Amino acid sequence: MKPEKKTLIPPVLLITVGVGWLLSVLGVAPDVNWVWTLGLAIVGLLTFVVGGFDMVTAVVGPFLIIASGLSLLRQTDRLPLDVEIPILAIIAGALALMARLPAIPVPKWITQDVSTK
Repeated sequence: MKPEKKTLIPPVLLITVGVGWLLSVLGVAPDVNWVWTLGLAIVGLLTFVVGGFDMVTAVVGPFLIIASGLSLLRQTDRLPLDVEIPILAIIAGALALMARLPAIPVPKWITQDVSTK
């Protein structure tokens, strides 16, 4: 990972915590843990920013973003937990299958390890 990408992580996470905290203090959907919900989404987005697009980030990034949305639905009583968990399992499996498509590259850290042995 390039050093300039690494330096994005702390300020973006700090902004996310601040926005979540502000939304909670202002009473915007007071039953929602905004720090958790926004944190999931931002970490999902940072997965692509920091790691690029490959087989791993194609699963992890969207999974965290979708988990953030489902968490919001659950916290606002629009989706029960016993429905959220199986949906997440199905999404994880679907994303893992999608990541096997030939158009999605293998992570550089895997191909570098193979080429050095």
